[in-house]
Amino acid sequence: MSLKSNFVFLLFLFAAEVSLAQGPNASDLIEEKPLSITFRASVEKVNITPKSPQWLLGYGARKSIGVNDSIYHRIVALDDGINQFILVSSDIGVLSPAEYDRIAVKLEDRYGIDPVNFWWTVTHTHSAPELGSPGLPAVFMGDRYQHETDAKYTAEVEEKLIKGILEALKNLEPARLGMGWGFSSANINRRALDVDGKASLGMNPDGAADRRIGLLRIDREDGSTLALISNYAIHGTVLGGENLEVSGDAPGIVSEYVEQKIGAPLLFINGAAGDIAPIYSVYSNPRSGHLAEFRVLLGDKILEANQRILSTTNEVVMNSGELTIETPRKPGLGWSAELGKYTRTTDDGKNIVRLPIRFLTINDDVVIWSAPLELFNEISNEIRNQSPFPFTFYFGYTNGWLGYLPTAAAWEHGGYEVETVSPFTPSAANDLTKSVLGYLEEQSENGF
Repeated sequence: MSLKSNFVFLLFLFAAEVSLAQGPNASDLIEEKPLSITFRASVEKVNITPKSPQWLLGYGARKSIGVNDSIYHRIVALDDGINQFILVSSDIGVLSPAEYDRIAVKLEDRYGIDPVNFWWTVTHTHSAPELGSPGLPAVFMGDRYQHETDAKYTAEVEEKLIKGILEALKNLEPARLGMGWGFSSANINRRALDVDGKASLGMNPDGAADRRIGLLRIDREDGSTLALISNYAIHGTVLGGENLEVSGDAPGIVSEYVEQKIGAPLLFINGAAGDIAPIYSVYSNPRSGHLAEFRVLLGDKILEANQRILSTTNEVVMNSGELTIETPRKPGLGWSAELGKYTRTTDDGKNIVRLPIRFLTINDDVVIWSAPLELFNEISNEIRNQSPFPFTFYFGYTNGWLGYLPTAAAWEHGGYEVETVSPFTPSAANDLTKSVLGYLEEQSENGF
């Protein structure tokens, strides 16, 4: 199918038009859009390393006693002259959709930023502080969440996020965009199968794994790098439950390394890592876990892929959209009261999960779709392989966390991802795949 180059008159079937209206208090914060259509971008990096011990998210409940490496918000703002888009990557484990919603409401009410244009992803490190209310994890593992959330730290992180977004919108400058692919063997399937077919957390070298690196590079007009966006599937679990130091884990170590090499921030965007682990997993400390070696295993592969991006453009058109997929909820599973908008009950008493999916298209080459999920990589691979877009990226852990979504085949093997931390049923993978591919085909047929 051929893709047309003009996006200006694109209509999304389920989409909301991208907009960033100036809020009543934003006159001195958000710059007026230019009359001419010119691609602009900016990036901010904000330290969110806690200054006091924090409950770490991941594994059993435990408090930090120090810091191995700092953690950050990394924020990119994009402006194609008509539409503006904000992407955030934070060195945090997971977010409740309610936490994302609280920030999205503030940004919309105070500054006119449409939530469809604000994506907040997390790297999924298991050695970062909890942030806000737990959401569904407390439903799945209630015994783990018997302590109070640190409201002060949460408020500080939220304040830094909003301030960083506003700074990014103030500092937009003319830019160019390029994209490319890379490859790294830093990950491995973690669904270990025994002779009885039962799955457990481990390593499965014969299992499916997504080792592609998706790259978006933003350059200044003079050709210097403004920011790099890297999309790769890997659990942030090099460090295990015995580790008590704050760390960005592999995504954080890799980001810092690449940034030193290119002289610009790297937004690490995790992919479909639901059944993907780092090749060194759950070690007690950085040295035994070979944490630094991920600079070579993954960092150098990102740098190599970056060098292969030889073409960039300042002719950029963006459109964002969303759709909600409804799929059955696991029988007998409770729900978090603060997540009422993400479920409903049918007239015949069946509980449904309302799963929000976001989309961003860039010219006729790129589509990014995102979900608040730990998605099994086979699902995103299938969507990428059948997508009408040459560059199809999946951004996981985006705008919250609604649990694991396994393949239909995974249910017969059971295991942690299926039995403990998924609110879905075996039909969810098909419901998601058909809906996302249908959406992409619809957009393609309507004018790309």
